[in-house]
Amino acid sequence: MKNRYRKINRKHYSLGELVEIVSSCARDSRETLAAIVDLFETGRVRVESNGKLKRVRIAA
Repeated sequence: MKNRYRKINRKHYSLGELVEIVSSCARDSRETLAAIVDLFETGRVRVESNGKLKRVRIAA
C-alpha cells in the first residue's frame, strides 16, 4: 500500500503551517484541535527549537 502522506512527512513545517494543513482537512475548529492534540500526544509531530527537540505537553 502506498503512503500518500510521504511528501508531507519529509518536509519541516512551522506550527502555523501544521495547523493550517490540519484545519484544511477538518470539519470544524474542534476537530482541528483534537487532531493537533493527537499528533503531539502520539509523537507523530516533534517541535524543534534551535536544532533541539522539545517535548510538548498539552494540559486541559
